[in-house]
Amino acid sequence: CPWGAPNTASISCSLADVMSEQLAKELQLEEENAAFPEVVAVAEGPFITGENIDTSSDLMLAQMLQMEFDREYDAQLRREEKKINGDSKVSISFENYRKVHPYDSDSSEDEVDWQDTRHDPYRADKPTTTPRRGFIGKGKDITTKHDEVVCGRKNTARMENFAPEFQVGDGIGMDLKLSNQVFNALKQHAYSEERRSARLHEKKEHSTAEKAVDPKTRLLLYKMVNAGMLETITGCISTGKESVVFHAYGGKSATEDKVIPPECAIKVFKTTLNEFKNRDKYIKDDYRFKDRFSKLNPRKIIRMWAEKEMHNLTRMQNAGIPCPQVVILKKHVLVMSFIGKDQIPAPKLKDVTLSSEDMKKAYYQTLNMMQQLYKECNLVHADLSEYNMLWHDGKVWLIDVSQSVEPTHPHGLEFLFRDCRNVAQFFQKGGVAEALNERELFNAVSGLNITADNEVDFQAEIEALEKMNEDHVQNHGKKLATFSSDGDPPIYDE
Repeated sequence: CPWGAPNTASISCSLADVMSEQLAKELQLEEENAAFPEVVAVAEGPFITGENIDTSSDLMLAQMLQMEFDREYDAQLRREEKKINGDSKVSISFENYRKVHPYDSDSSEDEVDWQDTRHDPYRADKPTTTPRRGFIGKGKDITTKHDEVVCGRKNTARMENFAPEFQVGDGIGMDLKLSNQVFNALKQHAYSEERRSARLHEKKEHSTAEKAVDPKTRLLLYKMVNAGMLETITGCISTGKESVVFHAYGGKSATEDKVIPPECAIKVFKTTLNEFKNRDKYIKDDYRFKDRFSKLNPRKIIRMWAEKEMHNLTRMQNAGIPCPQVVILKKHVLVMSFIGKDQIPAPKLKDVTLSSEDMKKAYYQTLNMMQQLYKECNLVHADLSEYNMLWHDGKVWLIDVSQSVEPTHPHGLEFLFRDCRNVAQFFQKGGVAEALNERELFNAVSGLNITADNEVDFQAEIEALEKMNEDHVQNHGKKLATFSSDGDPPIYDE
């Protein structure tokens, strides 16, 4: 009966016997013998047979386990070396990170590469020292430090100092000797390749070039799209010496007072400094940016260049001159309204074929805009030509005003005369009989009654006016309100 009393009486023992470790071991052995009677003989002997290793010590077992772990770690390092080095003649080694124990007898010598032995194959077994006097030997056996063989071996060893990208080969087992001429040519080529690689990396990672933008610019565009300001950016419209223009569809504005047009033009100013190098002359003498110009580095001038175009466009928009509408400015990225329709930009004035009436209409409109720009906006375009005027909806639109300056700029009147020459030549070639020449157009726009028989004297008077204004600025610390004129210029209308 399971509920019956046990047949054998329990043996009483003291508390000291219960706490004894010897008693616990005996009880455990009895249980193991009862459960596994066939393993009794093996349990009494050593745990691992066949080797004279005492495995009863915990320290020895720990060392054996650690050695096995180290072997696996070293095998992993060898696989990493093989993966990284591949077939390259210049390889790396993880010898300093290996953890094989000194008593590990399974490691073979053929697994160690010659590079892991810290042996230089180009260095002589018994290095010869050159004395301070610069030569060794006497008589016919004298050898100087300029000896061809000595210098050749030194040049071969010095090739290791080249950049890692410049592969010079291994040369193991060969007594290579490079002459000074060959070594200097190789060294110069290595330095040139290193500088070229650095320029390519800088151009790719830190600048905008052609139709590509750098990571910082892409981040600005992503933020505009994520904020909902732009719905999507379709592609590149045009590239120039100073900027790259992209087309985008407008989104929703965060404020109610600002409306984003359905189609936008994103003007990304190039951050490369090798194009349009003379852009500083348009901004360093502008009183609006003169104090900030000297304190900034050349790359930050690009942001100031974008800011200048935003201010100039705002002036023109307030005066009613047809031009792109400013949406937002983020560093060197300017978002404007798109002049065109359905991703097709409006053609430039030089690319469109106009009738005689439309050409005449475009001329008078251009003349009127130049007068408004000078009188109402107090600006000179400074790069006005048929390349920076668009024909859209039957009228002329002005673009690219980042280089525009005020007439009181030290070269403002020179820029105006250049604009007048470009406009006069284009419309005269276009068949507009009423088109004025550059000197008449200059007086009509500026209101200055400059009388000169030839172009040389005309430009000399312009330079004299600019010099007078520059002297006034230096003496009085402020610019003249306007140049002296005989009244407002006449408004030419069709």
